[in-house]
Amino acid sequence: MLAVTLYDTTLRDGSQRAGISYSSQDKVRIAHRLADLGIPYVEGGWPGSNPKDGEFFRLLRERPLRGAKAVAFGSTCRAGNAAESDATLAALLEAGTEAVALFGKSWDYHVTRGLGTTLEENLRMIRESVAYLKRQGREVVYDAEHLFDGFRRNPEYALATLRAAVAGGADWVVLCDTNGGTLPEDAAAVVRRVAAELPGVRLGIHAHDDSGLGVAVTLAAVRAGATMVQGTINGYGERCGNANLCAIIPNLQLKMGIPCLPEDKLRELTAASHFVSEVANLPPWDAQPFVGRNAFAHKAGVHVSALLKDPAMYEHLPPETVGNERRVLVSDVGGRSNLLAAFGDQLSPAEAAALIQQVKERESRGFQYEGAEASVALLTYKGKAPFEVLGVKLMVTGAADGPAESEVAIKLRVGDQIVHTAAEGNGPVHALDQALRKALTEVYPSVSRMQLLDYKVRVLEGSQGTGAVVRVLIESGDGEERWSTVGASSNILEASWQALTDSLAYFLIFREGAGSTAAAD
Repeated sequence: MLAVTLYDTTLRDGSQRAGISYSSQDKVRIAHRLADLGIPYVEGGWPGSNPKDGEFFRLLRERPLRGAKAVAFGSTCRAGNAAESDATLAALLEAGTEAVALFGKSWDYHVTRGLGTTLEENLRMIRESVAYLKRQGREVVYDAEHLFDGFRRNPEYALATLRAAVAGGADWVVLCDTNGGTLPEDAAAVVRRVAAELPGVRLGIHAHDDSGLGVAVTLAAVRAGATMVQGTINGYGERCGNANLCAIIPNLQLKMGIPCLPEDKLRELTAASHFVSEVANLPPWDAQPFVGRNAFAHKAGVHVSALLKDPAMYEHLPPETVGNERRVLVSDVGGRSNLLAAFGDQLSPAEAAALIQQVKERESRGFQYEGAEASVALLTYKGKAPFEVLGVKLMVTGAADGPAESEVAIKLRVGDQIVHTAAEGNGPVHALDQALRKALTEVYPSVSRMQLLDYKVRVLEGSQGTGAVVRVLIESGDGEERWSTVGASSNILEASWQALTDSLAYFLIFREGAGSTAAAD
């Protein structure tokens, strides 16, 4: 039996984040990924509130979760309604899940102002709704909405709502910081009080992050006696989000010694985080604790020098314990140690010292290498380049009030061959990319596997107007790996060209091994 039971609400609370719109199939994919991670309760949505959630539960009946319970979420019966005839409770039962989550009001102000009913009627709604669902054979997780706000205003009534849920037979009573405004020490005090008032009742915590304290409130509540933790992957949720399971899980398991995931599953946490962000169509949060791309990224030269002696000097835990990896960034604030850590098998200390000076000089002109590891790798490369650009001609034509057309003619030396070709594009950069690929594909057909995934431009000094230096960062991939390259110039086309050629050179040298054999092709 796990010491703390995890309850994921990414598919319900998490879907209320601005910018997220899961399809039913998206939700099924995420639900199975969470079950595979080892999370025992996966809340899927509110059946009856929208067709998408109803479809999700139908699909889940066809393809049940393995090792996890799907949970349908809904409210208590309406004021004046009998539980047996309430449409919301009927929809919960129709979802066909073994467990249901039922929320009710714990704050007296919400009862009288929000629901427009009496305090006594609210207690009846909670008690009879829970009891009805229990009679139908469901496990009931009761979410005491606004519990902490209610406790501050009227603690006796807040406790009365919890007693009503217990009287109805609730399996879990979850204390919700719905507005996200409670401090950790205050949350812990309330949990201790509730535990004393309701001995033997299994308590949970559901925190929001409006004060940036969702994780802290959750951990404090666990120390005070909560044994169910509700949260979302990546902290997705309404307003500022929910308590982030990607931070809660490793803190519980690695820092507090409280098991909550099977031990072998903790290494899958980073992959699960990225999977959910991909399905949600949101960029991963690079600075996210534990699972973010920058969580174990080191930039300062002093840090990296110490890291080479013992990673524990600048890492609070080994990144591989949560499935992440260490990154050493190369930049103008780094030193020789940064390059040796990243490319120690390719560079001598003297070469690293000379190269870091080159990096600093180039960054003073607008390049930035910490986000362009592929361009750094090319700086360290000592072999023969897979191609050499001999000439580029760009033509842009079109009427002032009509669409412009771009055409690029390019001449390359690839080994002993001279390749001369042209291509059109829907803009100058697109035309450059198309022409370069077309020329290289004649010698390196595998170039067709490579894709340009992202293109970013930043003006470094806006006061210089059209003469300002711009930085172009390009992200590319081949279906297995992604890499980034950088260019910088006062001419945006030149900067784009630098990043494009770096991207293709990296692919051919480090992904295809073409650099050393170019002369023989």
